[in-house]
Amino acid sequence: MAARPEPGPSAARNRLDPAALPYADALAAAFPDLGRGVTRADEARRILAAAPRPSAGPPRVGAVADRTVPGPPGAPPVPVRIYRPGPGRWPGPRPTVVFCHGGGWVLCDLDTHDTLARHLTRAAGAVVVSVDYRRAPEHRFPAAVEDAHAALCWAGAHVAELGGDPGALVVAGDSSGGNLAAASLLLARERGGPAVALQALAYPALDAAQDSGSYRSAAEGCFLTAAHMRWFWEQYLGPGADGRHPLASPLRADPAGLPPAHLVVAGCDPLLDDGRGYHRRLTRSGIRSVLDSHPGMFHGFLGLAGVLPQACEALARLGGAISSTLKNGKTFGEAGGGAG
Repeated sequence: MAARPEPGPSAARNRLDPAALPYADALAAAFPDLGRGVTRADEARRILAAAPRPSAGPPRVGAVADRTVPGPPGAPPVPVRIYRPGPGRWPGPRPTVVFCHGGGWVLCDLDTHDTLARHLTRAAGAVVVSVDYRRAPEHRFPAAVEDAHAALCWAGAHVAELGGDPGALVVAGDSSGGNLAAASLLLARERGGPAVALQALAYPALDAAQDSGSYRSAAEGCFLTAAHMRWFWEQYLGPGADGRHPLASPLRADPAGLPPAHLVVAGCDPLLDDGRGYHRRLTRSGIRSVLDSHPGMFHGFLGLAGVLPQACEALARLGGAISSTLKNGKTFGEAGGGAG
């Protein structure tokens, strides 16, 4: 019997929720043509900076402050932005979330992900520490991972100062930020901490091989493309780097001792199988993992929590998973935990 052919690149687009389609197209139209028409990081950043911004004001939180925290040995301090929930609605110690933004390790920053960080603060009632890690290609792998771990160490040592519960430290990230969040846990396991109660990852990029079925079935037509991801990985790893290294590709790491997970994935996304594969590896190792799957959504849809009902629902569940660490949080090597 002949092998069934892989679905064409338009298959995922045909599965897009009609409510999501105009947003995916608008984002694609404003996004640089990475790896083809645009090959330089500085040009890509200029194009993204010139894209239209939402006219609505940012979601309100209790307080926002910028500061720096100590970087890895021999590296500069790491800028962070700290979001605190309003004290009236969320009394007492809250979870502390170390959040790594997406952008293919090359694009985006604290400002591009300010709205998402605010939504996360509100949904979880958490203190969110958003990390402005060093970006590629100026600073290639593993600089960003080291920065993420440095910020995690600082947050773990200052939980009380941040108003957090010591047992409810969380790492989170979207896309390439999900990669850094997962990799920072591997460093924490290797280097003796800090202990983390939950990993909360949204459509993470976890395998440099880029050879899964979703890289073919969602190669184009749904905002993020397989060509974009090839360019991002090239910028991040550079020539000669080993993409199979667990810190580059956490999907290939031994998950033993990692904390529970809450994973948000989009069905029309080249990275769909990265998230699903990570979920399977965790559960097969006896680590609790919740997979929140959205078949009709595209990569980055959580950023539309103000307008897309599916994004609002996913964010509410993500916030609930983070908030649950106050009662059920576990640390490295322990079973169970509140992951959903």
